[in-house]
Formats: sequence, C-alpha cells, structure tokens
Amino acid sequence: MSPESLLRQLRGLQLISDLDLHFALFILESAQRPTESLALAAALTCRATGEGHVCLALPTQAGQRLFESSPMAIDTPSMTVWRDALMESGVVGSAGEYQPLILDSADRLYLHRYWDYEQRLGQAIRQKADAMVTGIDEAQLGKDIARLFTQTNDEQIDWQKVASATALLRHLTVISGGPGTGKTSTVVRILALLRLQPGGESLRITLAAPTGMAASRLQQSIQASKSSLPLPPELVDTVPEKATTLHRLLGVKRLGTQFRHDRDHPLPVDLLVLDEASMVDVALMAKLFDALPESSRVILLGDKDQLASVEAGAVLGDICEGSGGAHGAFAARLRVCTRESIPDNQPDRNYLSDNTVLLKHSYRFGEESAIGRLAVAVNRGDAIAAVKHMQDADSGIHWIDSHVSVASLATERFAFILRLIAEGASVEQLFNALQKFRVLCALRTGPSGAEQINAEVTQDLMHRGLVVSDNEWFPGRPVMVTRNDYQLELYNGDTGIALPLPDDPKRVAVVFPGADGNPRWIPTARLPDCETVFAMTVHKSQGSEFDEVVLSLPDATSRVLCRELIYTAITRAKSAFTLIGSAEIFQQAIERRLERHSGLSDLLQSEV
Repeated sequence: MSPESLLRQLRGLQLISDLDLHFALFILESAQRPTESLALAAALTCRATGEGHVCLALPTQAGQRLFESSPMAIDTPSMTVWRDALMESGVVGSAGEYQPLILDSADRLYLHRYWDYEQRLGQAIRQKADAMVTGIDEAQLGKDIARLFTQTNDEQIDWQKVASATALLRHLTVISGGPGTGKTSTVVRILALLRLQPGGESLRITLAAPTGMAASRLQQSIQASKSSLPLPPELVDTVPEKATTLHRLLGVKRLGTQFRHDRDHPLPVDLLVLDEASMVDVALMAKLFDALPESSRVILLGDKDQLASVEAGAVLGDICEGSGGAHGAFAARLRVCTRESIPDNQPDRNYLSDNTVLLKHSYRFGEESAIGRLAVAVNRGDAIAAVKHMQDADSGIHWIDSHVSVASLATERFAFILRLIAEGASVEQLFNALQKFRVLCALRTGPSGAEQINAEVTQDLMHRGLVVSDNEWFPGRPVMVTRNDYQLELYNGDTGIALPLPDDPKRVAVVFPGADGNPRWIPTARLPDCETVFAMTVHKSQGSEFDEVVLSLPDATSRVLCRELIYTAITRAKSAFTLIGSAEIFQQAIERRLERHSGLSDLLQSEV
C-alpha cells in the first residue's frame, strides 16, 4: 500500500480528520523518502494534537497493533526502526532544527509549531521563575500580612499568607487550589499588599481570565472580597476589580490568528493576574508570555486537578507537577514575612517549587460537606469511596436512575426564569437566577448530550405554554457564544439571555453582562455562532459556579469520561449535586486519568 493510500484509508474510516489528512499529505510531498512509517507518524501526530496532546509519545505507539476495532488494523514498526525511518525522511528534525516534524531526545514527535510553543513557554516560565522582585520592604510586608490576615490558633500553616508573600517577592507565582480554598480572596490581599508597598500606588495591574464567563466571575469575586479588607475605603478603592478576557487583553488582529501584543509590542502591565489558568492551552499561554514585559510579574491562579484546556496542552498541571514548597533561603524569608512554620523542602523537586503554592483548606466545603468529601474521593481516584458517598444520599447529593428524563428535571428549574421575565424582573435578577442551576453533560452529542437535552428542554417549555413562539430567539433562551467576534467584543464562552428590548418589547435581543457592569444588548442578527445552554458540556462549564448542578452521564463509556471531568463537574456545584447515570460508568470514569503528552514538565523538572 502506498503512503498516500494509507492516509486516505485512515480518513475514509474516520480515524483521522480532513485537516490531519491534508497536513500529512503535505509532509509526504515534502519528504525525500516518503514511507508508510512517515505517513502513519504524521497522521498520528496530527490526531494527537487534535485530542489535546502537545506531541505524540512515539514509544506508546511503536510495536503495537493500532485500530484493532476498525477494518484497518495496522502493525507499527519497532521504536528503533521507526525512529531511523523518520530521521531519514528529510522532513523530521531534532530539537532546534526547522522541519515540519520534530523528534526530541525522549522520542516525542511534534508538529514544529507545537514544539516551538512549548520551548518558548518553558524558557519564558523559567526566566520569570528565576527573577526576584527588588525594592520590597519586607518588614512592612510582614506587618501588612499580619494586618490583612486573621490570626488563628490553628497549628496548620496558613498557605494564603505564604502565597501572598511569594507573590510580593517573586516575578512568577502559581497558586493552585480546589473550590473554596480562597484563591480569589488571596489575590485581593496580594493586590492590597502591593498597594501598601512604596511605589505600589503606580503599579499597572491587569486581571484576566480565558473566557468572558470566567472573567465576569473573577470580577464579581474580587468586588465581594474587597469589602472584607480591614483597610480605609480610599485604599480599598485602589484595588483593581475589572477583569478582561485573554483575547481582549492581547488584542486580536482582523483575521483572528495573531495578536496586537507580542514580543515586539508588549502589554502595558506591571502585574498580570490570570485566573482559571488550567483552561489555557500551550499555544495561547506561549503567546501570552511572549507579550509580557521582561520586568512584569505574573500570578497564575487555578485548580491543577480540573480538566485541562480544550486545545493542546495541560499547562497548569505540567507547571504544578512535583512542585509546591519553598526551600533554603527563600523558605527562611517566607517564614519571617508570614510568621508561619513553613517546612524547608528539598531542592530537587520542580524548578518552580519556590514559585508554587498549593492552597489546601476549603472554606466552602468543610469536613462535614458531602460535596467536599465526594470531590476529595474523586480527586484521589477512590471510586469505591465516591460511589459510597453518592449512595449515602447525604444532604446536597442525589443519585437518580439513568432512565429519568434529565430534560423534565431541567424544565422545572428553568421555568422559574421565564416566570421572572413575565413579572418584569431586572437583567441582574435574571442572570442571578440563571446561575442557580445548570445541567452538565460529559458529551456534546448523543441521547445524554448537551444538544439533545437543550432541544428537549425547549420542547418541554413550549408544551407547558411558557414559550409561546416558534422563533428560536424566544425570551428567556440562555445562550453561549461559541465563536469569537472581535468587532462586537464577544468571545467563546460569553453567556447571555434572549430578552425583549426595553424600548421595543416586540423585538428580542440578547443581553450580555458588560465589563463595566452595565448590560450589553446585541441584536440577534449580529450575533456570532451561539448555542442554547440549559445544558452545557463540563468543558464549557469551567470558570463557572452554580448553586445546583446535575451531571448527566452517557449509558456507555467514552474516552472523554475521566476523573478530571467528574471532579470538575462536582466542583461547579456550591450547594447541591445530582448525578444521573449508572454506578458502573461513574466508577470507570473516576478510575481513568486524563493524560496529556507534552515535554513542558520535563523542561521545568530541573534542579534549582
């Protein structure tokens, strides 16, 4: 079989996408020695990046029989034979060479652009990690930390204090923690500590998140946390609260493929706080770090145990792997500033150990919290304990048979919003109501997928007479933007509600929360691609919180079902979590880890 025929058969069986096929064919046409081994490696590498990997871990594919369940099983060559064939092809280079494919010393095969993203990001992170902030008044810092943090008699270390001191002393700080561990309240105190330092009033501080929904939530959380600062009002007012999306911050150019801010045109910031960093893929994170001035500081916030980005990479997870815990002289400085008994860790861990702080105490989910105990069990992969927690039917947790109609359950909740509209509720009240409940789905399509549930909820609302129009833009329809529109400044993940226009009730527009707190009304004809979100995928829910969450699992296992997905779904819920699905599928998902192949962790695994 010719290499081209191999690729076309893989596409015909839908084992690779059209894009994978075209790129693999391009590589073959460019090769000096176009072989089946090259064709297969190129196709698998393209497919791997589409599945979220930064590279193809070639040893996991070598000497294997692939696609056994399809009509086209393929036996791959041994690692030695495959490596030699690739290096002789003329289109595969070693690290640092300019070739379409790069094979590194660990036999990771990259598309060149992803190898470049990873290298640029790794180098930028290390440069930031090395840099210490100069001119900090550490005596003043110690006093201010004692002033801003409530002193307790608890013998446990206050890691929020440690994170705050770290952020003042280093150019890069990574703060990871589960739900309710105080990431945002810690950041508010960090911003106040910066303002209290000499010259702190002039610092240019920017708050950002990957999506509009996450940016809105960050802004609301900071506004709420500022009110608890034990500082004079005039000083509290200097703590920034406005948040933006990464795309707005970087400034997308007309064609949407490049940003206005890059290495040659850096961002005008002294400190960037990036929330929900786990959602950012390797390409976007590399471009962000490219655009940061050399003198700037960065704080990355997120939950390393959540789902990784939809696109290629698991950047926050790679950064946090093996890290967390200062050592040596820096640990001693932290002890002085915080008056906490910080242990002195060994220096042979992650390169970023001094820069990374893991928040461990959940203020939302206490020891008696059923949701908290369930999340912990899932996170540690204890499927048996997780199933037991669900079966115990503790307050706030419910398990419903998979044959129950998810749509009927959702219709009961969303009917409340439609009644509020009829009663003339304000936009703010409607958005608050929308955050009280959401159905989350593991899959987008299929009987238990988000698309099907959204269609069924819409039909149920029509049957009940709550939706009286056949027009898709009925009042009360919650929608999420799925394609960036840079002219309208609407971005993937922004959520709005279709409502009658205040000055023309016969016409419907979609209202979105504005960055300034005022609603933005967008005519439906001008909107970019949107989808209804009575139900949404777990991936799309990242950066959000809801009072009550219902998780709908499919009847059959799927490769997307994993521990991180279940954990992410559970931790979107603040007070109630309901699972609809079988114990078998639930348990299998918890036992499966999300694996993303990359070399970033290796770049950061170095002695300090």
